[in-house]
Amino acid sequence: MSAGTGEEPFEGDERQYSPTRLEGWLQEVNGPDRVQPMQLTRAQLVDLSPRELLRHNDRREVWHANIGPIHTPQLLALHADLGEIVESNRQDGDKTKPAALVDAYPGLGKSTAVRDYARSLHRKQIALRGETTPSGHRRIPVIYIALTGNTQIRGLNAAICRFYRLPVSGNADTLAERAVDAVLSMRTVAIVIDDVHFLAGSRSNAIRMANQLKYLANVFPVTLIYVGVGVQQRGLLREGFLPQDAPLAQFGRRTTPLTLLPFQVEDEAGRREWRTLLKTIERMLVLAEKYPGMLADDLSDYLYSRSTGHFASLMALINRGCLRAIRTGRERLDVELMDQVKNDAAAEEARRELAAAIEAGLLTTRPGVRTGQRRRSA
Repeated sequence: MSAGTGEEPFEGDERQYSPTRLEGWLQEVNGPDRVQPMQLTRAQLVDLSPRELLRHNDRREVWHANIGPIHTPQLLALHADLGEIVESNRQDGDKTKPAALVDAYPGLGKSTAVRDYARSLHRKQIALRGETTPSGHRRIPVIYIALTGNTQIRGLNAAICRFYRLPVSGNADTLAERAVDAVLSMRTVAIVIDDVHFLAGSRSNAIRMANQLKYLANVFPVTLIYVGVGVQQRGLLREGFLPQDAPLAQFGRRTTPLTLLPFQVEDEAGRREWRTLLKTIERMLVLAEKYPGMLADDLSDYLYSRSTGHFASLMALINRGCLRAIRTGRERLDVELMDQVKNDAAAEEARRELAAAIEAGLLTTRPGVRTGQRRRSA
């Protein structure tokens, strides 16, 4: 109990872990789904004791910060493509398994989408084959590592060993052998390497790193799933060769590029997808003054211009807006409140052009609404 209060301590539902460590990854894979907090009216909020209100608001804040992943058409398409690559890679150990590269702009939720697929793959493998390998080791079907801006070949191998809780002493070759033994003994089938663009620097560095990734593909009987930004433009798939020499690059032949697109509202199908997304998010918000159409009708154009169709920017904006709505007692999202919410620099820089196009009637997010005429004031 809390000292001096006689009440049980309240830790809330924040889950602090790193998915780049085995314990954290297992928590992400096996952790229970969050339960949406109760939807209370304003009168019910007033009836709560001060401590009950603090707890309720804390639950709401954590909930809004962790909405998702939402299975949008873009995410489902990416999952289908990843599944086709990973689950067709049933080659014996003497054959190299083709890799996947998810290469997309920042802020589209690609890391979240890939981890969501990897989580499902991990669970599927455990359900099919059990938690223990025939030799008695713990089965780890999927591992997840993220690179940093100064990652070298040894650092890449060390990140894999660190995930498995193995020693990280020794040179690059020693670490690689140690990692291979772990992959084989724990029956890993896929390795997700996030922020792989940090490996693509100079031409000579791209050649060295591509050779290292080819080595990993040769010695690890797994599917490698790379995630990064602008990887193809940086030349990693070409292994540092000039564009005209790209056919000489083995790494590019072994890697299938995939992407995740931002939401677009230039056609009716895109506008319907955007509306469906906002309606889905709207149902998940826990605000006393929430109402049908709060996002999908009244804030549709506004949220698109402020997020520029990028999922991460949209969710950051809504999360912060909900926090402000709770703490100010407004308990709803509207333009006046959202104008006070700051968003990421890229979204804020790009919003002016979109907002001008919407105001001029040249662009709309609303299905069934024709563009080309200036919108009338509501």
